[in-house]
Amino acid sequence: MKGLSAFEPPAGRRLVESSSMGTPHDQLLEKISRLPPERVAEVEEFVDFIAQRDTDRELVRASARASEAAFSKVWSNPEDDVYDRMD
Repeated sequence: MKGLSAFEPPAGRRLVESSSMGTPHDQLLEKISRLPPERVAEVEEFVDFIAQRDTDRELVRASARASEAAFSKVWSNPEDDVYDRMD
């Protein structure tokens, strides 16, 4: 790989320049439309992964908020006050 830039595409491939026209959404759609079907499937799987990860994170945050009141009864008690004063 002597003499190749870190940004050069593999042999036989070319970088896809996005036009300066249109929104980022439009530019992304344009790039995706140039991909072969198997690559489009990979992009779709990645988008699904990102969406699922965001949903999972929100569910964790929501369940933590929902359980705060119940856990505060367990965590906030005179017997455990000694642990609150520990460094």
